[in-house]
Amino acid sequence: MRKLLFTVLIPLLVVTGAQASSNISNDFRDHYSVGANLSAYNRDINALIGMADFHTGKATTFPGFDIGGTASAVKVGKDNDISSEDFLFTGFVTAETFIPVANITLALRGTDLNGFESFGGGIKYGYNVLEVVHLSLSGFYDRAKTDYYTTDHYSVSAVASTSLLVFTPYVGLGYDYGDLSVRRIGNRSTSDGAMRYTAGVNVHPFPFVYVYGSYTYTTHNHGFQGGLGLNF
Repeated sequence: MRKLLFTVLIPLLVVTGAQASSNISNDFRDHYSVGANLSAYNRDINALIGMADFHTGKATTFPGFDIGGTASAVKVGKDNDISSEDFLFTGFVTAETFIPVANITLALRGTDLNGFESFGGGIKYGYNVLEVVHLSLSGFYDRAKTDYYTTDHYSVSAVASTSLLVFTPYVGLGYDYGDLSVRRIGNRSTSDGAMRYTAGVNVHPFPFVYVYGSYTYTTHNHGFQGGLGLNF
């Protein structure tokens, strides 16, 4: 998985990695303390994972697939006194396909990058309004870890998009909730949630190929995401 991530995400890694150079796992170990604000750190990790929930409101069609890679960077919240970098950064490989019997889209995603491992999946339900506006509702579960903590991430999201020539702008909102437990260097846990608001645009430079970028805001942090993939 790591080789595939780097092959797909090299251009995004170069740009974002300059401001997020620390290994997430080692950075947590070096700056964690019993009195640290674990809840603020957890909210940043939740946003990092949840930003990968969607990049369009248009559903995958049967028997096609949507396969791609994404790079996510979350600006560390002002109350997060554990992370030493300006941004938390990782990438995900994503895959989706439509299940016609259930009339839903099955989605999987995972990462093993920058000291952060995660694997999860979810379901999406999409529908169209007058064939112009595409809407999608989704729910995800992810199990993530570093060498020093584990976290169970849950999210629900709603997104709307429309197509204008080769552009597909989209807006969406979601809610991220995570249970994070410290291991090896302590015995603490926290459960936290927050709303997430996103605006972005897909560009289709060639048939079946797309690239996209988005901005995400929560009351505790904000983030940026970019990706590319194949939809067929």
